[in-house]
Amino acid sequence: MHDWWTMLPKERRKPAAADSAIRQGRKDLPWLGILPAQAAQAVLKTYYRAWVNCWEGRTAAPDFKGRIRSRVAIDIPQGRDLQIVRLNRRWGRMWVPKIGHILFRWTRYLPVGKHADRENRVTGARLVKEADGWHVVFRVQSQASEPAPHAGPAVGIDRGIARPLALSDGTFRDHGPWLSHGEAERLRRLVKTQERRRRARKPGEKNSRRLTRTYNQIAQLRATAKRRAVDWQHKTTTEIAETFSRIGMEDLAITNMVRSARGTKETPGRNVRQKAGLNRAIAAEAWGRTVKMLECKSADRGGGVVKVPAPNTSRRSSACGLTAPGNRETQVRFVCKNPGCGFEGNADTNAGRNIDHAAGQAVSGRGDFGATRSAKRQPPTRPHAA
Repeated sequence: MHDWWTMLPKERRKPAAADSAIRQGRKDLPWLGILPAQAAQAVLKTYYRAWVNCWEGRTAAPDFKGRIRSRVAIDIPQGRDLQIVRLNRRWGRMWVPKIGHILFRWTRYLPVGKHADRENRVTGARLVKEADGWHVVFRVQSQASEPAPHAGPAVGIDRGIARPLALSDGTFRDHGPWLSHGEAERLRRLVKTQERRRRARKPGEKNSRRLTRTYNQIAQLRATAKRRAVDWQHKTTTEIAETFSRIGMEDLAITNMVRSARGTKETPGRNVRQKAGLNRAIAAEAWGRTVKMLECKSADRGGGVVKVPAPNTSRRSSACGLTAPGNRETQVRFVCKNPGCGFEGNADTNAGRNIDHAAGQAVSGRGDFGATRSAKRQPPTRPHAA
């Protein structure tokens, strides 16, 4: 299919032409005819979207991907084929074409049976293989009412590493390590075992079963850590979205922040190991995922997220507005150098207050802010009443 597509002229590369080729291929190739037609159409839709992204200059041309870098998944685009039945409080059953009935854990409400209608129903599903096993993701269509404006207070949030979320009201949202001491030690030993077995493998030689098993064990532990991190993010962002109406966040260029400091052979970087550790810590906090969760949950509750410029939020005094490099004495303590101010406090809380000020100026006079707004090109923030 990929070879046939790349041989076509660009003006003939249309989904209709590829759909006709797939229909003919299902007649000529028995193994292709076994697959559900909707699954093949879903793959075609994704494939064509990748080419559109390439033509618009957002990414490179699609190409074959190695199996080890692929996410094994099965699409079931038609909800009527699922035949979902709830067996008890914990378990449900669904039908997968060409596979049969499978059981899944019932973890949230699904509009099936007498609860389903034209406006509230399951429209499809996707089976995804993760490191800890198979998961099913249902696509649900539901009728949602317009949320009422949120009546809660406003808040500014500063994201960090030592304190993941520092709010302008002086509170923090912290978490512990995602892996226990025993799990972290086991992961460290597995990584050492992986490197030892990789060195024993000859170039171009296929992975041994022991090395593959070690890969799987490492992936399972890292998947456990990610599930715990996502669970904490969901619970924390839900609580924040339900409490506050306007949520100010820094508009951070996270991709630039986690770039390597290695440099080139001619101009090598400095403090490369320290920067690599900082990059891993930033990536582990998943700041971008936190913002996306807050955007979705705030909009559903009548609130909104406002992004403000990041420069000087940690060096500006929230009491008098003075910006000075020496204001932040340490990573934790903030002391204003203005003799007439003398404000002292937690550095992250001070940054959260500055973010809240900038977010307030960004939406002043605009009324409803249910959608995410950017506060770029805003004037300096006004002082905070300490």
